[in-house]
Formats: sequence, structure tokens, C-alpha cells
Amino acid sequence: MEYRTLGRSGLKVSAISMGTFSFGGVGGFAKVANQDVDEASRLIDCCIDLGVNLFDTANMYSLGRSEEILGDALGTKRNDVLISSKARMRIGDGPNDEGASRYHIIRECERSLKRLKRDHIDIYFLHEWDGLTPLEETLEALHTLREQGKIRYIGCSNYSGWHIMKALQTSESKGLPRFVTQQIHYTLEAREAEYELLPISVDQGLGVMVWSPLAAGLLSGAFGRNKAPDESRQAQGWSEPPIRDKERLWTIIDVLEDIARARNVSVAQVSLAWTLSRPAVATLVVGGLSESQFRDNIASTTLTLTEAELSRLNVASRPAYIYPYWHQHNFAADRLSSADRALHASFDDLGMV
Repeated sequence: MEYRTLGRSGLKVSAISMGTFSFGGVGGFAKVANQDVDEASRLIDCCIDLGVNLFDTANMYSLGRSEEILGDALGTKRNDVLISSKARMRIGDGPNDEGASRYHIIRECERSLKRLKRDHIDIYFLHEWDGLTPLEETLEALHTLREQGKIRYIGCSNYSGWHIMKALQTSESKGLPRFVTQQIHYTLEAREAEYELLPISVDQGLGVMVWSPLAAGLLSGAFGRNKAPDESRQAQGWSEPPIRDKERLWTIIDVLEDIARARNVSVAQVSLAWTLSRPAVATLVVGGLSESQFRDNIASTTLTLTEAELSRLNVASRPAYIYPYWHQHNFAADRLSSADRALHASFDDLGMV
């Protein structure tokens, strides 16, 4: 297993971490899976044996049942690994059962700790932006939790670029805890994060954790132009991630399959290896239904794609060169920083656009 430093912190995380989205199967999460404690224990032990040291969950996954199963399944190992969890999403019908208020964040952290059977959470994420709660209130609540020893590091998830920069500025000006990581959706099919989120991560030292790095299985090798498993979550009505251009998706999969055949590896490994090669990426949060899936996905950490392979994947998948980036490409190419190039490097083969 490869271990990477998480942003500007001193924390080392495994390049593949285990997601627990499939634990519990409560409500709409039954479309994904319904893994109980015994099944979760088996998969967790497999991941630990292969070097995984970070397990990701959230208070809203199966309305807390995911956290309970993770805590039970880890057993005596729960203090030998890292755990990340999240709060912000709606978890009840009350007016304060969602959001990033001091009331909600502190209450949900304490509830998560009880479910996890732990005295602290290693990485605590704000699961989504809350435009109605002042950032000072949210960050002060996280400061309280850190001072009490209930959380160690903080991060954000699903923020836009200006949300992150506003939060970082608030942290600096008020002397409050600073994000060390952001958890985002980022794949060969969904590269929008390259416009702002990856450059910010490089520039501001945020370690990127990628959720659903196989696009809910679409980039796993199970899907193609003429194949789609009947038991998939998409077949059950799951709508994430949204696919706006199916022909582009099939083109990306065609290239993945071609490289996988030539390298004698799985499509999933090629897809994950590409994502691991990207700037600021620290770990990919991978879920799975079997030990074989986890073993295959974790093997991606040993696959190094050639420049030619990376170029083929880039050409098939790169995002549109929107304004102001095409203008920067034409007139500022010799003055771009490493943060700028988290986007612009994908267009080096183009002339003036």
C-alpha cells in the first residue's frame, strides 16, 4: 500500500480508503447494498490486511446505521485505524436536523462518536455547503470539538471554489481551524473539479479525498455501450453521478478497456490509477460488495500508467476549455503556476484556441 500525506497536515493516509456507504441499507440506501456487521467485518479485515488505514462514513448514511456497523465491525481495531465522518445533511424532520449551525454540528458529532464507540473522529467533514449559517459559527463549533479532543482534523465536501476560499479566509482572519482536506467527486467522466477545486487544493494545500472514484460503478468495467448489469444501483433508480453525455462516457470506457486489455489489468484499476495520478489527490474512497472487488481496486496503487496511456485517457475525457481558461491558455501560458496547471496541463497539446 502507498501512503500519502493529507494536504499540509502530517497525517498519512492510504492511497485507497474504504467507504462504508453500503453499510446498513436503510431507506434509499438499500438501492446500494445492505451489508450487516458480519459482512462488513469480513470486508474491513480484508482491507486492513491490504494496508488500508482510513475508513470513511457519515452520520446520514443509512441514518447512522453505517457508523454503528463500522464501530461494531472494527471492534478492538477501531483505535488502530483512522475514521472520517461527516455532518450537515438532513437526518430528521425537525428544523435543526440539518445544516452547519453550532447546535447541529456539535450534536451530530457527539451522536456519531457514540455510534462509532470512539472518543474521537480523525477527520470530520462538513458534508455540504450551508449558505444560511455564518462560517464563523460553523468554524467556531469545529474549534470547540477539536479543543475537546473529539475531532483531530477538519475538511469540507461538495463545496464550490469560492465557498472554500471564503472558509479558508475566515479561518485565517479569526484564528479558527483550517480545512486540511476536501472530499469531492472526481473521475475520468466527471472532471469539473479541475476548473477550481484541484487548483485550490494545490495552491492552498488541501489533500483531496475522492468519493465514488468509479462513478458508482460506471467506470468499473461492468458497464459499456452494450452492457449494464441488472443488479446495479443505476438499474435500481440511483441517479448519481448524473451523466450528461452518454456517448462521451462510452468513448472513455472504450479507451479504458483497450488499455486494460493491453496491460492485462482490470478496467477499474486503470480508472483508479488515472485518478491517483492527478494533482493533490491523497486517497480514493472505494466501496465494494466483495473481497475480490477490494483486492482488485487496491491493486491500482501498483499500476503506473505510461505518458501515452495518460494522454489517450486525457484526450477522451478532458473537460471543455471554458472562459477564462482558454484566454489564459492563449495569453498567459508562460506565467502559469503549478496550481494553474492542475487544469491547463490537460491542454498542452493544443495551439491557440
